[in-house]
Amino acid sequence: MYKQGVNRLPGRLLPSRQPRKERAVPTSSASATDSAKPSAAGGVQSLERAFDLLERMADAGGEVGLSELSAASGLPLPTIHRLMRTLVACGYVRQQANRRYALGPRLIRLGESASRLLGTWARPYLARLVEETGETANMALLDGDEIVYVAQVPSKHSMRMFTEVGRRVLPHSTGVGKALLAGVPDAEVRALLSRTGMPAATEKTITTPEGFLAALAEVRQAGYAVDDNEQEIGVRCLAVSVPDSPTAAAISISGPAGRVTETATERIVPVLQQVARELSAALVSQNQG
Repeated sequence: MYKQGVNRLPGRLLPSRQPRKERAVPTSSASATDSAKPSAAGGVQSLERAFDLLERMADAGGEVGLSELSAASGLPLPTIHRLMRTLVACGYVRQQANRRYALGPRLIRLGESASRLLGTWARPYLARLVEETGETANMALLDGDEIVYVAQVPSKHSMRMFTEVGRRVLPHSTGVGKALLAGVPDAEVRALLSRTGMPAATEKTITTPEGFLAALAEVRQAGYAVDDNEQEIGVRCLAVSVPDSPTAAAISISGPAGRVTETATERIVPVLQQVARELSAALVSQNQG
């Protein structure tokens, strides 16, 4: 929304996640000693397995049973039970009264720290966007069914867009939401929309799954997303996803519709795409380091 010199307190961030590429997981009925052996990639096999289970739990909505984890991962039940027992003891997983396992509260702290660090890394790139476009620049992540803003550099104009870091919004009415969901299969997008609903923020908000899926098809074809007065009347936003980011991320610029015109869009989009590529390279390098 438009504010002049007003910022709100940041909200709490939860661990962000995105659909994962399936990867091979050792399936031998190894003993407890075997699970600590070095992996083929030079890591510790038990750690790789534990993180794989946490990611599978996140993909399943945060709560699963041992048999479901066994079927999904290919690991034997005794191995999964040992790993889950360790994760419970560390606070990263908790066991429910129904004997199922859920992601634990200790992950929140890790997610908050990781999101803040990601935003810190992104700020120089957002600052460059502000310098080259003149508009407020943002970075957002897809966290479950919501969009969470993790970094912002405001425009130098007296009339500018403020979105407080930590703010959470539904993806169907935002440019960053469209940019992030354009890479998600239509069936998964429909499932997300059925969970969140599609409330109208303005009279221009897309409120049907068919309309939103059509908008995502346009994003894939054009290479960028537009929020045209859909979150707030008088505001336009242009967004692109950050390719190959360790977690699903998008960057955007937001400004008055009178400044972010169709003519301005032709100039701004190539800048957004170039900065996204450079930010991606930096994040990949940090992740590998």
